[in-house]
Amino acid sequence: MTETIAVPELSWPEFEKVLAVAGTVTRVEPFPEARRPAWKVWADFGPYGERKTSAQIAALYQPQDLVGRQIVGVINFPEKQIGPFRSQFLLTGFHTDRGVVITTVERPVPNGARLS
Repeated sequence: MTETIAVPELSWPEFEKVLAVAGTVTRVEPFPEARRPAWKVWADFGPYGERKTSAQIAALYQPQDLVGRQIVGVINFPEKQIGPFRSQFLLTGFHTDRGVVITTVERPVPNGARLS
């Protein structure tokens, strides 16, 4: 039997503040200055525009695996300076022993579609 972990509750109004939307990866570049292996990733979020992030997903993904894929990003966190790079969204994913598995959509949706 596995142990159940207690988690704090989140109200619906708090959840509604998180803007998690679909976007299509448009470009991926190396990020050699990063402390851990990472890519610079740009994504088109439709009406929210193109945004960039630093993502520690290099263990499982190469640039050609990512360009053209729809991902889920949180676009309303404050921008974050990561070394010489300014991150504008959080690329969501799941930590595993082998690396982060990115969150993708099961079938195409419009860029900017909100997670519900």
